[in-house]
Amino acid sequence: MAAKTTNETEPQFFDDFQRSTIEAAMARIIPTDHEPGASEAGTIDFLDRYLSGIDYIYARPDGSGFAQLEGKRAEAWRQRIEIVRHTYLEGIEELNQRSRGEFGDDFVDLAPDQQDFILAMMEQPDRDQERAREEEQAVAGFAPPEPALQQIAAEIDLDFFPLLALHTRQGFLADPIYGGNRDRAGWDVIGFPGPSSLTEAHAGHYSTLPYFSAADSSAAVDAKANR
Repeated sequence: MAAKTTNETEPQFFDDFQRSTIEAAMARIIPTDHEPGASEAGTIDFLDRYLSGIDYIYARPDGSGFAQLEGKRAEAWRQRIEIVRHTYLEGIEELNQRSRGEFGDDFVDLAPDQQDFILAMMEQPDRDQERAREEEQAVAGFAPPEPALQQIAAEIDLDFFPLLALHTRQGFLADPIYGGNRDRAGWDVIGFPGPSSLTEAHAGHYSTLPYFSAADSSAAVDAKANR
């Protein structure tokens, strides 16, 4: 599926139905209550643009836009994006099949509690697999068990639900230059003002040190002093 462009010149990957489905699912992962949720933060814009191609992968340190990938690096990212696209398209189809089977309608047309039920169904196999891995590691001898789902796990290895949860969090908390965290809604929820721009952060004029816990802050200062 080729990327398209909206009237606002923002590139997109999803068609309208796919986009509304993912947007509805994201809105249940980080729901709106007394504070903004995924909808207000525009997490769907973050994901849709990310899947549109390889033009929005690395923001330039000076905040002027995005680096243009070339050669083998560009090809590697094209392959990665294509795998993630495939996971989403299959996931959307399964999401709607389950919704129709359980409630007779597409996911986007279900009530919030019904949507939560379907997402829980989608999440369960991943929890079962994680639990099975933990049990295998516990009886695997004296070697210390590794985390069931490490942070360094590549997104191409994730199934639909954990991939969706990952991108929802990223779209909620990443720097707004990446298309989400609209009006810094995600940062406001966690009480993080953030830098005024990437330039400020990369130039060393902005520090996140005050937002670490006391123990983490001390460790970070010691690490910096020992460089």
